[in-house]
Amino acid sequence: MQEMFKGGGIKREDVFVTTKLWNTNHRPERVRPAFDASCRRLQIDYVDCYIIHTPFAFRPGDEQDPRDEHGQVVYDSGLTLVETWRALEDLVDGGRCKSIGLSDVTLEKLQEIVAVSRIKPAAVQVETHPYLPEWDLLDFCREHGIVVQAFAPLGHAMEPKVVDDPVITSIAQRIHKTPAQVALAWAVQRGTAFLTTSTTLRHIQENFEISALPEDAMREMRANIKTNVRFNSVVGTGVPGFIPRSK
Repeated sequence: MQEMFKGGGIKREDVFVTTKLWNTNHRPERVRPAFDASCRRLQIDYVDCYIIHTPFAFRPGDEQDPRDEHGQVVYDSGLTLVETWRALEDLVDGGRCKSIGLSDVTLEKLQEIVAVSRIKPAAVQVETHPYLPEWDLLDFCREHGIVVQAFAPLGHAMEPKVVDDPVITSIAQRIHKTPAQVALAWAVQRGTAFLTTSTTLRHIQENFEISALPEDAMREMRANIKTNVRFNSVVGTGVPGFIPRSK
């Protein structure tokens, strides 16, 4: 980024930078040092959106994944998410953090924060795709002006594969698009932003070539896709990662 900024073609304000607060830094006194360390690593003066990585606080310290003798995560039970959120609100007051948000959060936990927050979440990043539409969470975010960022919008290529769903493949054939393009267009049309992780040039180009789906296709996907599956269990544990499923 710094090379691009120095070249003069792109300014810092042209780039929206998001980074996250890790689980071991939830205690209020650890939030600002963690934020400052991220800024130093990224070589930037401010962050556009600072997100709590998960609503789970791990034991504070330098060990990023603290475990007990049985291999279980050691949580920080003496802390609430609201306390951590208050510390993020203070970052916004300081001026170097433009907005704040949440990740890997359930609707119930999001509602808890919105109910007591002085500064509302600007964005919520959650797993959502045609097999996990999260309609209630999306409706709540619309009501409160919160952007929903969909990660794994194609199901992270895990089984059962979203792009192999017969409803999606049928629509793709009708409109002469790939199943992935159908799923991504669905994400945009229902009002979410999405994050993809493709490293294949052809797939990256296809992601930019999505177009609006017919309204009957949107209705068909909502009514006829029956599979419901969460691929990432992080919302229940705070431990990130996709666990492969067998067919």
